[in-house]
Amino acid sequence: MATAARPRAPGSGRPLSPHLSIWKWRVHMLVSILHRVTGNAMAFGAVVLFLWWLIAAATGPAAYATFYAVATGWFGIVVGVGLTWIFFQHMMNGIRHLVMDTGSALEIHASKTFAIATLVGSTLLTVVTWAAILLTKGL
Repeated sequence: MATAARPRAPGSGRPLSPHLSIWKWRVHMLVSILHRVTGNAMAFGAVVLFLWWLIAAATGPAAYATFYAVATGWFGIVVGVGLTWIFFQHMMNGIRHLVMDTGSALEIHASKTFAIATLVGSTLLTVVTWAAILLTKGL
């Protein structure tokens, strides 16, 4: 019987660690990766938007009018919805990690259910938030 050769790290006799091409994608992996991505996206998005707003406000009325037109136009709403979903996804996944840190929901079925709940919950919270915003504005 032939045995499969284990992949080795170049220049050493140590085996390579498993990587994404080996593991089967599961919802747990998706939300874990999304947690890192959404954290970075929130930091980047908040800094960029804040700086744009601050520079526009400091530059003068014409620059601020441009900022306001973009921020309240269709593109601004799309960015706002995206950042809202990013915020809620990061928050829901943070709650998931907090619960898992207590030793709960570590079983495969519970973890999978909780991971799916973060995706569904963040989407529902985003829809409810933007429905309230748009209904209040009369759009």
